[in-house]
Amino acid sequence: MVLSPELAIRLAAFVGVFVVMAVWEVLAPRRRLGIGRLTRWPSNLGILVVDALLVRLLIPTAAVGVALLAAGHGFGLFHVLGLRLSLAALLGFLVLDLVIYGQHVAFHHVPWLWRLHRMHHADLDIDVTTGGRFHPIEILLSMLIKMATVAAFGIPAVAVLAFEVVLNATSTFNHSNIVMPAWLDRIVRLVVVTPDMHRVHHSILRAETDSNFGFNLPWWDRLFGTYRPKPEAGHDGMTIGLPIFRDRHELRLDRLLTQPFRNDPSAPSGGRR
Repeated sequence: MVLSPELAIRLAAFVGVFVVMAVWEVLAPRRRLGIGRLTRWPSNLGILVVDALLVRLLIPTAAVGVALLAAGHGFGLFHVLGLRLSLAALLGFLVLDLVIYGQHVAFHHVPWLWRLHRMHHADLDIDVTTGGRFHPIEILLSMLIKMATVAAFGIPAVAVLAFEVVLNATSTFNHSNIVMPAWLDRIVRLVVVTPDMHRVHHSILRAETDSNFGFNLPWWDRLFGTYRPKPEAGHDGMTIGLPIFRDRHELRLDRLLTQPFRNDPSAPSGGRR
């Protein structure tokens, strides 16, 4: 099979960042893994493959295709306003990032959307593979939201491709279990969500789970009051995951796929999130 230029760019960027982060995790891990890689990686990488194949099968052109269609027919706000390509691309990138932030918040607060998204949070460790651990239905909904946004604004294809590449890279980066010097983290998190910033979002504590929603840019969390600088128990003491689905069997690929449609009878009272 011959890869399209778009897919080749995205795949190369993802593999490159993944390898760098995976090696970094081995050489300088931030936290000691409680479950480990052999139990988690096959399913986490398996769900990533399922997601990629499903999107290519059901929505082969995806958001870039919508951007090209909008450009060819001149629809979308940016085309109506006659913005030059550079400005439309910059604004388009920011709009997409804000929409993904808003989508993430919605997936935490709308019950049926949370049932899809909680699979991402049910990982019992957090490392480079957690960044691709999303339920296929959530991935499809997210892609439809991005396509609608691209169509409504007429976002240029170059901005859409850049956003997809950066989103994949930053999700891989900020879920990784790597050590960064505190001074460097403080600087980097001014412009990009860092692993220490996003790890708070994977805390078992509800207030911390519902914070730090950004994937790329950290500005939306600060602007909308959802930013938490660190977990209450510290990065070494915090518990990763949710009160539900804490059995190791729930790390299997088949169990991941059915989690949105099940409750966990072993969860503590009030813990069925």
